[in-house]
Amino acid sequence: MRSIVISCGGTGGHLTPGVALAEGLLARGEKRGAPTRVTLLISQKKIDARLSERYPQLRFVAVPGTGFSWAPARLLRCIVSQFQGLLFCLKLLTREKPSVVLGMGGFTSAGVAVAARLLGIPLALHESNRVSGLATRTLGRLAVRVYLPEGVRLTGIRPTCIRHVGLPVRCEISPKPHGEACAKLGLDPKRPVIVIFGGSQGAGPLNDWAEAHWSALASEGVQVYCVTGPGKGEAGIRELPLKRGGTAETEPVELQREVRQTNQPATVRAVFVPFCDDVATLLSAADLVVSRAGAGTIAELIRCATPAILVPYPHAADDHQRANAAFFEKRGGGIVIEQSELGRLQREVLDTIFNEWLLHRLKQNLRQMEREDAISVILDDLETLVRE
Repeated sequence: MRSIVISCGGTGGHLTPGVALAEGLLARGEKRGAPTRVTLLISQKKIDARLSERYPQLRFVAVPGTGFSWAPARLLRCIVSQFQGLLFCLKLLTREKPSVVLGMGGFTSAGVAVAARLLGIPLALHESNRVSGLATRTLGRLAVRVYLPEGVRLTGIRPTCIRHVGLPVRCEISPKPHGEACAKLGLDPKRPVIVIFGGSQGAGPLNDWAEAHWSALASEGVQVYCVTGPGKGEAGIRELPLKRGGTAETEPVELQREVRQTNQPATVRAVFVPFCDDVATLLSAADLVVSRAGAGTIAELIRCATPAILVPYPHAADDHQRANAAFFEKRGGGIVIEQSELGRLQREVLDTIFNEWLLHRLKQNLRQMEREDAISVILDDLETLVRE
């Protein structure tokens, strides 16, 4: 391919797989001695700007546009901004002359998809969730290829246009030694670790749960690492002493010996941070994750073979997180708890994190779910489209 434009803005779940594909394209072009020019279209949201700063080797362009809403004022704003985005993309595609345009879903895909169709440039779309989003459903008829998760169907799209493939995961997301990961996060590798994060939209209830329950978990010897999201929680480190003769008696032999030798109570740490750029370290340190059920999060859990308790965000568009979580649980990657059932989450966490047999089984299931290299599958197919 001479060049490609990838639209992937709006959320981390759209942006990170776009980055993964861009990295794959650059690596493939360098290996073949025929570099491909890659342009990543992102939104004007702060989350996109923050994530894009981590990849100075890639070219990002912010495109006008806002998400769809039925509220009159926001709907008008959406229509106006999407028209501005269309004009912007027409100029960009005319200048760049890409071999193909790939939309990863979300509101930033609309303008560039229509522009590609008007200019006669092949358009491909990727849907990561098990319930197709508005962008994929609406724009799918304009595309020559639509990539969908395993077993997902989409009415109105010719079967010859559909390919089933997973979510591209960045090369930096790979398992690391547990002890090394814990040390990097300031955690004790001898104690169980639960990682909690709620994403850009649904962090509030999980942050509140972590604040309310970290001391109870710490009294059982469980360390907490909570990624609250920027501006959504109070960052800091909390520590709880464990006294001998109490719950400390349930600690591993090594820790009981440590307490006896130092004659000081052991402490269990809970860490609250607003953001974590090093997802691989975060998931490698975790014995168990509590998170929302976005497709990107699930793909990264599978890559790192980290068991999880998923709490689907109940206000996600088309309730897609519930469908994602149900498939994950069916395949044996973890457990699903509804947000309305957070009252039983502490018991589920403790029952799971201290069950070595169950954790081992969940990890085995997760490794079996990692069967394909989605980046290679998509890039090979895109090359076929360009040749056609």
